[in-house]
Amino acid sequence: MKKLHIAADTQALSAELAEWIKDLILDTLHTKDRFTFVLSGGSTPKALYQLLASDAYRTSIPWEKVHFFYGDERAVPFEDERNNAKMSYDTLLNFIEVPTENIHIMRTDLDPMESAVAYEAVLNTYFGEEEYTFDLVLLGMGDDGHTLSLFPGTEVVHEEKAWATAFFLKAQDMYRITLTAPVVNKSRYVAFLTTGSGKAATLKEVLEGPFEPDRLPSQVITAGQGEVHWFVDEAAAAQLSV
Repeated sequence: MKKLHIAADTQALSAELAEWIKDLILDTLHTKDRFTFVLSGGSTPKALYQLLASDAYRTSIPWEKVHFFYGDERAVPFEDERNNAKMSYDTLLNFIEVPTENIHIMRTDLDPMESAVAYEAVLNTYFGEEEYTFDLVLLGMGDDGHTLSLFPGTEVVHEEKAWATAFFLKAQDMYRITLTAPVVNKSRYVAFLTTGSGKAATLKEVLEGPFEPDRLPSQVITAGQGEVHWFVDEAAAAQLSV
């Protein structure tokens, strides 16, 4: 199931998504003792994370019951400004009451493939043979249609078994560690956060064009039996037919 949410601008969109996330966490915790949340990297979610770290959400969400994971990571030290985990700490995790053992970063002090194997082992301890994996996966979409570290023309787009993997991305001259479509598509909810006019043409192709995952990897994220929600601002939605 796919749902579209459109807000006027990034600020309004972040506010809508923050409220949606709060409600989803509270609803889930009525029937479960934990909520599993995959964070996205990049610059787009910073405003959302800062909002979730504000007084309104810091006290209204039982963060001690939330378990955090990461969609992907650049194989750079934690101290590097490009590190996704560092960004999430700087904008959210350092400001909420969450146990350290609830935060599962992708280690960059290991060989990238070793890190991916270790991450998959963590995921198996959480989810094993359960019907669903994460309660919520937050994703972004690049101008080129990539999500996670699933870039156009890369083999990982077609991964069918591994839940996490690593590979060298020549275009960026670095290794990337990433979750794959099989584990994300077993999630209960996926939320794409996409803003800006620079993504309007790609968003239209991803949502309304033919299925071309080698060119538009975001199309492989379907959430299976779960729900995919697209949170977009008016600039990004400008070319959609809806």
